[in-house]
Amino acid sequence: MPTITDIEDLRLLARQRVPRMFYDYVDSGSWSESTYRANSSDFARLKFRQRVAVNLENRTLKTTMAGQAVAMPVALAPTGMTGMQHADGEILAARAAEKFGVPFTLSTMSICSIEDIAAHTRQPFWFQLYMMRDRDFIRRLIERAKAAACPALVLTLDLQVIGQRHKDLKNGLSTPPKMTLPKIANLMTKPRWCLGMLGTQRRGFGNLIGHAKEATDMASLSGWVARQFDPTLSWDDVAWIRRQWGGKLIIKGILDAEDARLAVNSGADALIVSNHGGRQLDGAPSSIAALPAIAEAVGDRIEVHMDGGVRSGQDVAKALALGAKGVYLGRAFLYGLGAMGEAGVGKCLELIHKELDLTLAFCGITDVQHIDRRILLPASS
Repeated sequence: MPTITDIEDLRLLARQRVPRMFYDYVDSGSWSESTYRANSSDFARLKFRQRVAVNLENRTLKTTMAGQAVAMPVALAPTGMTGMQHADGEILAARAAEKFGVPFTLSTMSICSIEDIAAHTRQPFWFQLYMMRDRDFIRRLIERAKAAACPALVLTLDLQVIGQRHKDLKNGLSTPPKMTLPKIANLMTKPRWCLGMLGTQRRGFGNLIGHAKEATDMASLSGWVARQFDPTLSWDDVAWIRRQWGGKLIIKGILDAEDARLAVNSGADALIVSNHGGRQLDGAPSSIAALPAIAEAVGDRIEVHMDGGVRSGQDVAKALALGAKGVYLGRAFLYGLGAMGEAGVGKCLELIHKELDLTLAFCGITDVQHIDRRILLPASS
């Protein structure tokens, strides 16, 4: 086993072990991928202000996100088809998050179901919801999340239509994969992944199949999903969701200050500055570039989180400095999952925690809740 020193090491190992179509699903964006690349590269322009001769004992990264105590201000983002990176992937990632003391967010489009995660974890997990045309299905999905004691609902608003993702189109992405000679040849080079998939029954979309009236099996699912993402989604629907849910509500997919103010007016408890990992509108700003204006627009009226391009604890520190109260890991934890399963997700979190702790120390900060713009050089922020 190679020595793992950063998230890039996990990415390279995941690329070796995960079939190409599912690795590319994670490691790609829409169209020219300019926003996908900017999500990471825009962090590099932000420079830290190093401080010395500061008492650095008793440092802490503990804080809260959406009212939940966390070991550091980091959560695992909702990611579709996580269970295709590694067998039972959502269960493994949820377990790793639970052990580390950070929230895990289950996607509507997960392979493992809400009930699977609830049966294999003790810590309540968050649930992410897409608005679909079938409101009765959405109502029942919310009730299932309530039954699992999910403390927060993450409502994603930026997937009314699906971005054009060239790698997925070229790979003929599907779950389970439709076999062609090139795909079979690629699978033969991934024995660990194949053995894992042979050992599990979880290979479809667990939250959908058998729960949606017109999606009784994989054959009928794809057509149902294509018809269900709702282009008429409005803030009235957000209000309806809030009434149905009744608990903590987090709005995901905010890139504009005016939309952030509307999120405040909706009564949501938190918003996530996000461009869907660069998988929707190519040419949109990176999340870290959009964050400061949104944080300034809403002030302390709503808790601001962000995702997109986070590959290190230093990236987390920069996001916190620019106004985020919490940061989500998507691709970073998926690389760990594809590389080494549950242990890989744990390693991802360990790396992020250590890098964040050391960065705070070099900047003269001992409590993560005291981070602000002062840790960045003015010219860069």
